[in-house]
Parts: sequence; structure tokens; C-alpha cells
Amino acid sequence: MSANIDGIALVLNCGSSSIKYQVVDTTREEPLAVGLVERVTDHREGVQEVIASLNAPGSGVNVADITVVGHRVLHGGEEFSAPTIIDDAVERTITRLAPLGPLHIPANLAGISAARAAFPHLHHVAIFDTAFHATLPEAAYTYAIDRDIAATYGVRRYGFHGTSHAYVSRETARLMDRPVEDVNTIVLHLGNGASACAVAGGVSVDTSMGLTPLEGLVMGTRTGDIDAAVVTHLARTAGMSVDDIDTLLNRKSGMVGLTGFSDMRDVNAAIADGSHEATVAMEVYCRRIRGYVGQYYAQLGHLDAITFTAGVGENDAVVRAGSLAGLEELGIKIDETRNTTRSKGARLISTDDSRIQVWVIPTNEEREIATQSIAAAAAG
Repeated sequence: MSANIDGIALVLNCGSSSIKYQVVDTTREEPLAVGLVERVTDHREGVQEVIASLNAPGSGVNVADITVVGHRVLHGGEEFSAPTIIDDAVERTITRLAPLGPLHIPANLAGISAARAAFPHLHHVAIFDTAFHATLPEAAYTYAIDRDIAATYGVRRYGFHGTSHAYVSRETARLMDRPVEDVNTIVLHLGNGASACAVAGGVSVDTSMGLTPLEGLVMGTRTGDIDAAVVTHLARTAGMSVDDIDTLLNRKSGMVGLTGFSDMRDVNAAIADGSHEATVAMEVYCRRIRGYVGQYYAQLGHLDAITFTAGVGENDAVVRAGSLAGLEELGIKIDETRNTTRSKGARLISTDDSRIQVWVIPTNEEREIATQSIAAAAAG
């Protein structure tokens, strides 16, 4: 969703022990306020800290000017496929979805409850990480397991990082000076969590994360794609419990499992020091991305652009080069100088004769949440 409706949104991203927030005025390029409340044990108190910070002299915000509160919510399941104005019934439905995101959804709900109590006169809008991927064709979201079990327990691909993929794919088209409906893009959101998305004319048609954010690319602490039988193998041979295996795959795998580091800067430093383990880990990381690029190129049939975003994607030239190495015959050519020149802004890093453009575009999920929330509130 995109909209030309102006307004001021308080955007909340509530974790189990933190609240990230921004105040976004859609008529201005930069947010009015950005902040983080840490060591949260009670989200009502945490939201009050946010309000106190915004009311402090010099904050640059008049709280009375806020027109809507946008909430980032991890998972919408099959129930929510668009920005949704929150009422008691919506809260109850999100609560039922908690098993799909047990680490995130309870915190999201605690923040929603606290913010609704603090701002009872405003619309509160849930923006779901999964919503952008509601357009996936059935063949893309269906897992090849028993249909009845899948239907009963909601087992399918949902995808995540939707606000980022939506924003970045639209920005890619804008920077190319083309209508988004005419542009096919592969977006590579590479942060501590990482996902790829095939976007056809502004519509998500495939994505690497699945039922949960574990599937797909190698990440900071998550394994990404893995033979499902590894779970039963470890249970039978190592005596590991379901919780043990869940912790292994989500918190002790990926780059930290391979190298001891979850931060790619540390991995690059280890490679520079001659570490074999770090060198192999980087090859594993980039090989996985390259495989998804090839897969999505084939699914799209025609590709106009590849865009890197998020912390690693925006800042790591080694990863960008490694992820697209050897794809010159497919019309993908990176310019080494452009790729290694550091910049905080959006920039083209492909060669002038590259048939497919390669971009680096900083993501702005908070602005996307604000834009969608303002539009939903205006429509509601």
C-alpha cells in the first residue's frame, strides 16, 4: 500500500524488553523523533516513558499533533493481509496467533494494549510483517505436507520483512523513474535477520522466510534452509528436546554457529586474519543468497533490478559482491568502485552496461508503517 495522505504517526515496535519508536510526519523527509526504551518490564510504564520523552522540552514533537499510532506486529497469519485498525476483537485474534510467533506476538500485544490505554482517542493500526506477502500464489505458499494437517495448524509460507520489501521495491522503481507496476525486482533484506523477496510489479510473488522467520537465507543466529530431518536426527541421536533444537536453530546457528560472530564486521575481520572457518562461512552465506537470486530470476521470468537493503545489505560491499559473483552471463554486473564507495544514501552499484540494475537502498520500515497507518486510519 502507498498513499498520498499526510499526517503524523507514532510508530511503535515493541519487543519483550524494549520499545523502539519514531514519530513520522509524512510531509517531511526525516522523522520528528526517534528513540528506544530499554529494560522494559511493564509495557504500560514503557509507553509512558515514550510519552514523557516526546513531551520533554526540545523533543521537536507536539504529542497533540499525532494523528494515529502504528504498531509493528510480527504475524498476521491467514486472518490479516492488510493494515488493520485495532479494536478488542482484533486484539483477541492476534492473541490466537501467538503460537506462530511466541517470542514476538505477546510483546507486540503488550505494546498495543499499553498504547491504546495511553491514546484512547486515536486510531491504532496493526501493520503485519506478513501482510505484503498475502499476494503469494498458492503454489508459492504451499508446503508439500498432508493437506489436512497443514490446514488445521496453519502450516504454510507466510513470509516476513514485508514492510521493508514493500518500501524498498517501491523506492527502486521510483529511482529508476519507472512505474512500480512495470518493474520486477529481487529485494535482498540482509540484516541479523535476512530474507529475499521476488516482487513482480510491486506485488510479492515469492519470499524466502516461511511459517516462521527461520527459513531461507543464512542469518546472524538462524540457520535458514536446512533438512527438516535434522530435527528428528538430533532428537533421536543427541537426546535434544524440542526447545533445545529450537534454541539451536534460531539462536546458535547461522554465522554465530559457523564463526562465533553474528556481526558481519567481525566475520570480515576474522577473514582478514586468515580464519578458514570465517572464509567458509562467508561462502556459505553468499552462496545461499546467490541461489535465491537464481531461483527468483527464474520465477519472475524477467528481472529489472536487484536491491540490497538493511544493515548488511547497505554496508557490506564484500557480501554484495560475493552474492552476485559469477552472474554476469545473466546480465548482472557490479561496478567495483561504485560497490566499495561508502555512502548512507541510495545508490546504483551496477555497471552502465549491466542489463539488470543493482541498487543499494536504505530501508525505512518506520516510514512505511506510518504511511500505511495514516492511510488505514483515513479510510476507516
